[in-house]
Amino acid sequence: MSVTIRAPGVILTEREHTVPLDHAAPGGVGTASITVFTREVAAPGGEDRPYLLWLQGGPGFEATRPTSPPTGWLKRALCDYRVLLLDQRGTGRSTPVGSVIPGGTPEAQATYLTRFRADSIVRDAELIRAELGVDRWSVLGQSFGGFTTMTYLSIAPESLREAYITGGLSPIGRPVDDIYRATYVRILAKNAGYFARYPGDRARAREIFRRLDAEDVRLPSGDRLTARRFRQLGLWLGDSAGWELLHHVLELPFGSLAFLHDAENGVKFQRNPIYATLHESSYADGVATLWSGARLLPPAVVAEDCFTGEHVFPWMWEDYVALRPQRAAAHLLAEHPWPRLYDADRLRFFNDTATTEIYTDDAFVEHDFARETAAAIRGLRAWTTSEYEHNGIRADGERVLDRLIDMVRSLGQTVRCLVRPHLWEVQKADFPETVSAP
Repeated sequence: MSVTIRAPGVILTEREHTVPLDHAAPGGVGTASITVFTREVAAPGGEDRPYLLWLQGGPGFEATRPTSPPTGWLKRALCDYRVLLLDQRGTGRSTPVGSVIPGGTPEAQATYLTRFRADSIVRDAELIRAELGVDRWSVLGQSFGGFTTMTYLSIAPESLREAYITGGLSPIGRPVDDIYRATYVRILAKNAGYFARYPGDRARAREIFRRLDAEDVRLPSGDRLTARRFRQLGLWLGDSAGWELLHHVLELPFGSLAFLHDAENGVKFQRNPIYATLHESSYADGVATLWSGARLLPPAVVAEDCFTGEHVFPWMWEDYVALRPQRAAAHLLAEHPWPRLYDADRLRFFNDTATTEIYTDDAFVEHDFARETAAAIRGLRAWTTSEYEHNGIRADGERVLDRLIDMVRSLGQTVRCLVRPHLWEVQKADFPETVSAP
């Protein structure tokens, strides 16, 4: 089913695709199916340009909603491509996963959610690519979308013409505790930088934490605003505009309606529950996470009145009423031995039509680990920069994507690979090593 809409500067084609809930059993008797929504965006006259698949950050968020006329990275992309905006399974106009998960028991609910990771998203994309009659397409992945792009390169690299990744190179095979330990080093440094910019806010934050521990303060939703929940506004510290957003909340009168609304809307866990429930699984490359973020929380975060970052904690399924129906499943998923997300052998011999942007000050994706991964994807060209935070593609998307496209187009002859089980034959004599562009 598709609908075409014409608006100033864009032609939008909206489609609903039916895919198996479980790609491991697509044709079994009684196999469940779900719907995945896509919105194709083309410039007038660009309806036949090659496809660029957009993979959104998350997990648990729908694709970018285009404006008319288009702006940012989408404006630049439409010069060369028609863009396919994918509402990843469970989000947006795809079959949603709300507070209540299908399944009569916590075990059944947890099993249901295991089918919403990057590997299932990639297999959805492959079915949609075949349905649209596309031989190969390009992909642009931001943050979790970059992780999903790496999974795509591991599962079906022959389907990708080009790959662009921004702030989304995940470690390959590293212990998840290494990852979360590094994120706390980064978030403590971000706190130090924030309080250096706004020195008066440390006393304000300390007083807010004290009052939230002592008083029953209710948000507009009716949830209690706890100190530990308020600390999660530190998620903003990884955004180029986030320090000011945090400051503008701290400066409001405590308990005022504006304060409460802004505190509640600062994070999206209640709007997109699987953002919380599946978050740590994004880093689980063949392991169980066992609540890594909670186990590794440094005492200094609380003792020094600091904010946390993009971390999830078991108490969230109590403090956020919208998460409570997923509490039992979330605890089971924390103990779930997740399968591998990445095929290191395939990534080692991918072609040289991939580029990535690595942010040296990224609060969410550790710079050193990202460079380690870039070196493991031989032929990947990396642009390492301190100019942007994690949200570079949103903050200056037209320039960022233009740079990545230029890097791909300057690579010359495409490497062609023949895929065999566990074996790639490279049809080019020399592979360029990973480089850092200025």
